[in-house]
Amino acid sequence: MEEQNKPGEITKKDLRKVFWRSFTLQGSFTYERMQALGYLYSLIPLLIKLYPNSKERSEAYQRHLAFFNTTPAVSSFIMGISGAMEQKNAKDKENFDKTTINNIKVALMGPLAGIGDSFFWGTFRVIAAGIGISLASDGNLLGPILFLVLYNVPHFLARYYGTFVGFNKGTDLLDKIQEKGQFEKISLSASVLGLIVIGAMTGTLIDLSTPLSFSMQGSEVNLQDTLDEIMPKMIPLGLTLFILYLLKKSVKVNYIMLGIIVIGIVSSVLGIF
Repeated sequence: MEEQNKPGEITKKDLRKVFWRSFTLQGSFTYERMQALGYLYSLIPLLIKLYPNSKERSEAYQRHLAFFNTTPAVSSFIMGISGAMEQKNAKDKENFDKTTINNIKVALMGPLAGIGDSFFWGTFRVIAAGIGISLASDGNLLGPILFLVLYNVPHFLARYYGTFVGFNKGTDLLDKIQEKGQFEKISLSASVLGLIVIGAMTGTLIDLSTPLSFSMQGSEVNLQDTLDEIMPKMIPLGLTLFILYLLKKSVKVNYIMLGIIVIGIVSSVLGIF
């Protein structure tokens, strides 16, 4: 009981709430901000405790509505770090740079997604499915049960301990960084890494090319090959920047998505893309 009565201090009980809520990460998945709503929902118990002032709490809510997407099994580790940073911000509002909170999130979500996908989707799931299927094919009821156990035990452990490790290590690291006065460098580095991650996502997730070609001096020139020689993935980049421009002009996401669908159908019929 004594641990729960410390004002502004995140306790193990609070972190356990984050752990359980982290299972709802994809419960409100959106194409605009991916897992942002689930991420915010997971952190709400911490934010309510850290920010009794409604204005500060609202600002914290807005911070964690930014785009977020990673492997769910490793998400709680980032949540723990976010909790540690929010606690640091609540204690030292004047000197703490709030932008580092989202910068660190963006910097971590890409690399951890790669690790999480490799381990959980590419390794644990495949091994568990192989064992489960071999038993189930013989009519053994343990097949599906064993599959769920073999996959979810490491999954649960990663989520649970990830929450606490992220928070505790994040708190220790923040103290050391603050002592050395390196917050600005860390923030800049995280911003750069975050932009690299988003850039890589643009190049790998957006698959758009054109089959158009034209004749020049008797030879056939493929437009896509020419664009790739100038800069690979130029069309996906141009599309991303155009959508960003529309978002800055406050065009609603639903209209943008509808426009993409219509243009995609028309351009496909015309043979443009």
